[in-house]
Amino acid sequence: MDDKVESVPYHGRRHSTERQSLERIGSQNKETEANIFPGPEAEVEADLENAGVIPRSVVAPGGVNPADFPDGGLEAWLVVLGSFCCLFVSFGWINCIGVFQDYYQEHLLTGYSSSTISWIPSLELFMMFFGGPFFGKTFDNFGPQGLLAVGSVLHVLGLMMASLGTQYYQFLLAQGVCSALGASAIFFTAMSSTATWFFKKRATALGIIASGSSLGGVIFPIMVSKLIPQIGYPWTMRAAAFTILGMLVVANLTVKSRLTPRRKRVDVMEFVRPLKEPAFGILCVAAFLFFFGTFLPFNYVILQAQSHGMSTNMAIYLIPILNAASIFGRIVPGIVADKVGRFNVMIITTAFSTIIVLGLWLPSASNAPIIVFCVLYGFSSGAFVSMLPSIVAQISPIREIGVRNGTIFFCVAFAGLTGNPIGGALLANDHGNFLYMQIFCGVTMAAGTCTFIAARWVQCGFQLKVI
Repeated sequence: MDDKVESVPYHGRRHSTERQSLERIGSQNKETEANIFPGPEAEVEADLENAGVIPRSVVAPGGVNPADFPDGGLEAWLVVLGSFCCLFVSFGWINCIGVFQDYYQEHLLTGYSSSTISWIPSLELFMMFFGGPFFGKTFDNFGPQGLLAVGSVLHVLGLMMASLGTQYYQFLLAQGVCSALGASAIFFTAMSSTATWFFKKRATALGIIASGSSLGGVIFPIMVSKLIPQIGYPWTMRAAAFTILGMLVVANLTVKSRLTPRRKRVDVMEFVRPLKEPAFGILCVAAFLFFFGTFLPFNYVILQAQSHGMSTNMAIYLIPILNAASIFGRIVPGIVADKVGRFNVMIITTAFSTIIVLGLWLPSASNAPIIVFCVLYGFSSGAFVSMLPSIVAQISPIREIGVRNGTIFFCVAFAGLTGNPIGGALLANDHGNFLYMQIFCGVTMAAGTCTFIAARWVQCGFQLKVI
């Protein structure tokens, strides 16, 4: 956790008794999984010793003991493999919402406005994160196996039902509710399970599995766009559903938690109490504000490019390009964050996203700048999904990771639900132009970046390098 470490001068043997006492304290608190902060404790203690200081408090109640985490090994990396598959089929599917916005508007739902149609992908986003508190609590109480199995059934069933749809409400219920709830269960199971196996390499591991959503966001849009003209919309959706089913078989065989589930009664205040912690509460606000604008480029960049003369054949590759760049945006920042600080990397990447939205996407009016924007935005925005759970895990007790991830993504859900329809309404008010929507996107992301800075300041002050 980003936090200040109190220290006292260390003068070798004179303090050996004190160090032995502190080590005994650490051993006694191992069962409660406590740790000192900031960052990976083994590294912190070594750094402090080399610098001639020792920590005043070796453990902090409610934390974690880094020695308990494998941070590697066959079991841990198999969990990463399965979680990669989970993110591929859950968030990777959600990442291709721009393809459906365009297809429904041009073909199946031509009688509906852009804002009305956008409720389908917006409801997908909402349900994807809205299930967080429920699935997080279920994970903490019962573990990942049953939750992942139920999510797999719902996700595949929803897409199969969408393949039979002909009316607006049918797409809304099948794709926007049933499939998205299943994807939500899959997503939170993967994120929470992986976090129990890694500590020093947590941001790296979460970045790897989050890259699965980017790869899914590359493959699914191309798959859908190419198959619909050849085999039609119904069989395209069924082909996607079978692909997802195959990946989920791997996930169900490999994903598991390191912790034994502890059943506790349902207490709504479990989800509310973390909000009283200043750093976590501000982090929730920051995530909400940034996510308000995050998916607007995903949803509208194809329409915006076509309005400026880009051909349909080229425009369908914009979402895959965006998601391909985000593969690196989800892995590389995670590796860097484990070395220079997770809050630091989150602030840098969110600030960069804001800059390129206002400085590049807003004035772009031809093919080249739009493609460049997709590459840069894909990289910078990709870090948000992988970095947020690692920051939550960093400032949370290990046995509350599921609940706290649920709380923060519950807040994010409402931004996902309303952001795209607001963008569609701004598009209509601007007579089909994209200026108002792009400004809204940039301003909300700027507000989110500033709030991330505030959360970091509350957590660890102005110290530059805090892991």
